[in-house]
Amino acid sequence: MAALSDEPILVTGAAGFIGSHVTRRLLERGRRVIGVDNMSSYYDPALKQARLKLFEGHAKFRFIKLDLADRAGVAALFAAEKFPYVVHLAAQAGVRYSLQDPLAYVDANLQGFANILEGCRHNGCRHLLFASSSSVYGANTRLPFRTSDNVDHPISLYAASKKANELMAHSYAHLFRLPATGLRFFTVYGPWGRPDMAIWLFTKAILEGKPIKLFNHGRMRRDFTYVDDVVEPVVRLIEKPATPDPSWSGDHPDPARSNAPWRIYNIGNNEPADVPHVVSLIEKALGRTAQREMLPMQPGDVPETYADVDDLMRDTGFRPSTPIAEGVARFVAWYREYHKV
Repeated sequence: MAALSDEPILVTGAAGFIGSHVTRRLLERGRRVIGVDNMSSYYDPALKQARLKLFEGHAKFRFIKLDLADRAGVAALFAAEKFPYVVHLAAQAGVRYSLQDPLAYVDANLQGFANILEGCRHNGCRHLLFASSSSVYGANTRLPFRTSDNVDHPISLYAASKKANELMAHSYAHLFRLPATGLRFFTVYGPWGRPDMAIWLFTKAILEGKPIKLFNHGRMRRDFTYVDDVVEPVVRLIEKPATPDPSWSGDHPDPARSNAPWRIYNIGNNEPADVPHVVSLIEKALGRTAQREMLPMQPGDVPETYADVDDLMRDTGFRPSTPIAEGVARFVAWYREYHKV
C-alpha cells in the first residue's frame, strides 16, 4: 500500500474559496492533492486563477480543469486515480442566483454530485466528505439550528439541491456502504473569499463610496465562520469515515445519523453576529464610514442563522476560535493587499 502522504486526495472546487484553503492545508501537511474545478464564470475567474497560483509548482499538487457534470470525464478521472478520500466542495453557490438560473444548480449540484457518487462507488473510496449548507434549515425558526432538526422546508432551489445531496449520499451509504459525511457550512468568510458574500460586498462598497445594502432593514444575524475554523474540522474529518450508528432507530430516526455509514455536521462559529455590528467592524478596519441603504427581506433569505456544533466538537475535538473582529480585520487587510487599495 502507498504511504499515507502519497495517496491522492481529490478536492473538487479547488480553485474556489473553501477548496483552495483546504488544498493549502493538506499540502502543508504533506498530502498529495489532485484539485478539480470547472473555473466557472459565476464570479471573476481571475480570482480563481490567483488562488491556484498559490500552489503553482508544488510537487504534490496537480490541477485538472473538469466540469463535474461531464459524466465520462469524471468516470475516467476516478478510474485512473482510485481516490481513497474525496473532499467534494464544488457547487453552484448562491441563494439569490438560484432564482435567476435554477438549471445551473441542477447541472452542478445534482448531476455533478451524482457523478461524484458513482466515481466513489466504483473505485474504492474510503470516505466522501461533501459540502452541504446552513441554507437547508430553510423555514426552521428554532435556534440554534441542530443537525437533529427536520430540514424538509427549503426556501430556495440552492437549499433544495444541498438537501438533495445529503439524501443522495445517504442512499449510496445504505446501498453500497460508501462512508459519506455532509458538512453544513455557515456563512464562511475570510481571505480569498467570494465576491458575492456580504463581507466582501460591504468592504468593496465602502471603499468605493457607494451605499451598502442592509436587507430586512438591518435586522439580520449570521453565524459568520472564519475560513480557518472551517478548514480545520474538514481536514480532521477526512480520515474519520462515517460509521453506522448502532443505536439509530427507524422508529425515532435522527436526521443526522443512520444505520448506514453516513453523518451530517454543522460547521459554524456557534456565535451569531448582528450584520450592522459586522458593518461597524469593517468601518473600523477601513477607517471609513458606510452609507447604509435599508431594504426589505429578499426572497429565499432568512433573518438569522446559528449553528449548534456540539457533535462536531465531540467528534473532532475542535472548537471554532476566531472572534469576528479579528476575522474581519484579517479579511480587510487581505482585500486591501489583493486589490492594491
